[in-house]
Amino acid sequence: MSAGLSTGPAPADRVLVITRLFDGPRSLVFKAWTDSGHLAHWFGPRGFEMTFCKMDLRPGGSYRFGMHSAEGTEHWLQGVYQEIVEPEKLVCTYAWADANGNATRPETLLELTFAEQDGKTSMTLRQSVFESVTACDLHRGGWTSSLDRLAEYVTRA
Repeated sequence: MSAGLSTGPAPADRVLVITRLFDGPRSLVFKAWTDSGHLAHWFGPRGFEMTFCKMDLRPGGSYRFGMHSAEGTEHWLQGVYQEIVEPEKLVCTYAWADANGNATRPETLLELTFAEQDGKTSMTLRQSVFESVTACDLHRGGWTSSLDRLAEYVTRA
């Protein structure tokens, strides 16, 4: 085994898990994540606007998103879809990048599960493993704001 390579479980403080209940059908919540027409309306923390969205929604296909913050800062995100089980599960890699597509932070794995619950959708977001507790905490704030926007969008859609 190489030095620094770990085969043990991920440290819990560097794994993000958020479960939310959305007031909409599972098919709509799943589509909100997988259809660029829906995604552009809610993805990103409050104050962010999606300016670029390219998705090849298939296992092995890639995605790339560009967003601007309220202050005008440009943010890029990209990854590769690993597993797609409509409307139950979506798994992809997740990496912040520069405008040229070069990763600027270590890649994580984003796993989303969607379950029907009395006409609503329970969604669990799991993202792992962050390089630090601080990075995990920052993403918790960003995802919380973004999921608030998703909840508002699903209610309107």
